[in-house]
This record gives sequence, structure tokens and C-alpha cells, in this order.
Amino acid sequence: MASDGHYSIYMDDDTKDYLVTGTGKTVDEAMKVFLGGYEDIKRIRQEDGHPFEEVEFEFGYDMASFLSYFSKAFTLAGLSRITGVNQGQLSHYATGHSRPSRRTTEKIQQHVHSFADELRRVQFA
Repeated sequence: MASDGHYSIYMDDDTKDYLVTGTGKTVDEAMKVFLGGYEDIKRIRQEDGHPFEEVEFEFGYDMASFLSYFSKAFTLAGLSRITGVNQGQLSHYATGHSRPSRRTTEKIQQHVHSFADELRRVQFA
């Protein structure tokens, strides 16, 4: 998430001869702009008779964007309990005052995935 509160999505592949980006006030808006830009480039290249290689996208979050976007589901206290990462440190990541190390990022991701797996196993009687 940018300092102005907007989300940005961009292609992280410099092997293509085109680039797609998208920004928005929400993740969904940024994704819609991004995918619309991709479809526009595809259409224009096809209209001009240029080859176009279809690609599939995997979307990832930087830590500040993840914490901001999922704040509707996780409090920092709750995420601290899930991940074992200090709540104060998570707050620094959320505000962009610091960035987690690769090791801490992997730790957070592993624990969030484990929590999601646990939720998938929930059965209501």
C-alpha cells in the first residue's frame, strides 16, 4: 500500500514486451484496473496483428498491504497470537516504519496459512 493509502498492482516479469499496472483505493479496485489494463493490451496487440502471450497472474501482498487489507478480519493482537510476532512489531510493519526480514515474512505466512487450514477444517453442528 502506498503512503497515500492506495493499493498498487504491477507485473513483476521483465521478460514480456509489455507491462501492466493498476492502482485503486481498495485491493479489489486496483485488481479490476490491473486486469482491465491487461485485457486492453491484449486487444490492442491482437488488433495490430502482434503476437500476444497469455499469462496467468499470482497476486502477492507486501506486509503493509496485507495488514491493512486484512485488518477487517485480524486485529494486530489476534495476528500476534496466530504468528508469534510481537504486536508492536506488526504495527511497525502496518505503518511502513519498518519491513519484516525474509525470515519473519515467511514465519507470518506459514502461520497465517496454518490458521487458514484450521479454519477450513471447521465443521458446525
